[in-house]
Amino acid sequence: MTRLDSFIAFVKRNFPDDRLTYQKGIATFHPENAGEAAAIIRMANESGQELFVTGFGNHIDPIGSKFEQLVTLRSDRLNKLINVVPEDFYVDVGAGYPLRELNLELIEQGLFLPHADLPYVGSIAGAIAVGMTAQRQNKEIPLSKFLIRAEIANPLGDILRPGSACFKSVSGLDIVKIYSSSWGLLGMIVSVTLRILPLSLKADFEELVLKAVDLKKFCNLYLHPASSISANYSHQIKRNFDPNNIFPLIAS
Repeated sequence: MTRLDSFIAFVKRNFPDDRLTYQKGIATFHPENAGEAAAIIRMANESGQELFVTGFGNHIDPIGSKFEQLVTLRSDRLNKLINVVPEDFYVDVGAGYPLRELNLELIEQGLFLPHADLPYVGSIAGAIAVGMTAQRQNKEIPLSKFLIRAEIANPLGDILRPGSACFKSVSGLDIVKIYSSSWGLLGMIVSVTLRILPLSLKADFEELVLKAVDLKKFCNLYLHPASSISANYSHQIKRNFDPNNIFPLIAS
């Protein structure tokens, strides 16, 4: 019995049958909350099983030989609009919620998220993980600018809730921002809190254009950091957050 076979057998003994499926032949776990995501990651650390996080699979589709010995964590069941707080201008939403659908809900309350009007067909957490960025004229506006809090199952199987929904919080390192452009290497985003805006500001974002996501550039920098300060800093974060390399970089 291979390590993967043993891990799958262990998963089947500890979770309801419908949590584990096979998507295009790849073992896929569908957590329905942060506790389940964290538990599967703890099991992976105990057995040395590598994992891969995916949403809609737009940028890296987990199929083929590179994924045969991995277990995919898919966010498709973390797809709820959890809470809208109009008076404080924020929304809590599950990782697998489609970004393009968010403004359909918010507009009824006179609110919107600028990036949700862009032609990005994917999940909210996926957009954060790939570092989704828009541009207005010559100014870049990353989605991470509106990311203020998250619930994350980290690579050791702990549940983190960095950030704050308050307009003014304790000063210091904004840990939640490191999950932008993390490409699933720092654990699984389970839910996020996003700052939203009143519709009266919508005209300010009418010329917003989606910038292309550059996976090749990310992989080249990550695999060959050379003298790049940001890439070397990313490696240091990765080593600290994922000492067992449970979430390896898989470039398809």
